[in-house]
Amino acid sequence: MVLKPNQALVLFSGGQDSTACLAWALDRYDHVETVGFDYGQRHRIELDQRLVVIDAMRTNFPSWRPKLGDDHLLDLTLLGQISETALTRDTAISMAETGLPTTFVPGRNLLFLTFAAALAYRRGLGILVGGMCETDYSGYPDCRRSTLDAMETALNLGMDVHYELASPLMDLTKAQTWALMHDLGGDDLVEITVEHSHTCYQGERDQRHGWGYGCGICPACALRASGWAAWQAQRQDFSQIEQRS
Repeated sequence: MVLKPNQALVLFSGGQDSTACLAWALDRYDHVETVGFDYGQRHRIELDQRLVVIDAMRTNFPSWRPKLGDDHLLDLTLLGQISETALTRDTAISMAETGLPTTFVPGRNLLFLTFAAALAYRRGLGILVGGMCETDYSGYPDCRRSTLDAMETALNLGMDVHYELASPLMDLTKAQTWALMHDLGGDDLVEITVEHSHTCYQGERDQRHGWGYGCGICPACALRASGWAAWQAQRQDFSQIEQRS
């Protein structure tokens, strides 16, 4: 089995980070497919927003349209059944005794990568793209690059192929992620992300902030809002420098 090194499968939740990853992959590879996971998440509205974001990508970026292939949605609800977390139960988001927030779902990214690799094997896709980040993040151990390196080795050994696990956001702050999206797709991509992506852990889409929809107080919203504010401040500073010069 030979996987195609110029074709990618993006782990696509429908959130800000995975939207950035999808744009990054479309800018880089010849063929890109997407995969989402239904694991019983309480913010399952993200599953609906996935398709809205994909449709907006096809509509607004003609050069990416022929590269954007099939979307896949895998049923991993068993994970939700065995996870007592704030993402899979209607419980308060807080810090646990482990030092991790109660939004940490043990094994989630490990399972996501394993199932994504199995799907990519069948589809002949050599690149797995994930939005894991260890810069502005909640401390999840399965978001660290060392975890992805270990998974890459295990998947390549266990399936006897060569996958590359790409994590374009790994060393970026949330402000830098906003900047990356603007570099890749300009104001159109930023607006798609603000209007259509979903990151809020509470699953709320009643209130639109400058950075998008959400409750405004959960950890995901807090990270997104602070990154947006930092990026806007950087853009303003750059604009003032240009005006003076």
